[in-house]
Amino acid sequence: MENQNTLIWEVTIWEFVFVTVILAGAAAYMTGRALANSWLGTAHIIAYMVLLAAATRFIHFALFSGTLLSPYYYLVDLVVLLVIATIGFRVTRSKQMARQYGFLGRAQAG
Repeated sequence: MENQNTLIWEVTIWEFVFVTVILAGAAAYMTGRALANSWLGTAHIIAYMVLLAAATRFIHFALFSGTLLSPYYYLVDLVVLLVIATIGFRVTRSKQMARQYGFLGRAQAG
């Protein structure tokens, strides 16, 4: 199998999508939801995604012969996970705000 390394992923695109986007992305989305449900701020997302990105790097290393201590690929994983976690946070928080403060939207419409 030929080496398909590029600037974005060091393993094949399918391995990157499976590990980073699907597996770790699902964990990131659920983490964002959990932080929003507990009414914590967005600063907590960064702390948890730093840890999740490290675990994602380890999975790339252990299963697909990726580099464990690569700052560049760590940052790629971290940015992807931060985006997904923020989406989960914002979706959940907007539902909370609509449910908690729904009277504000009705008052302005009337």
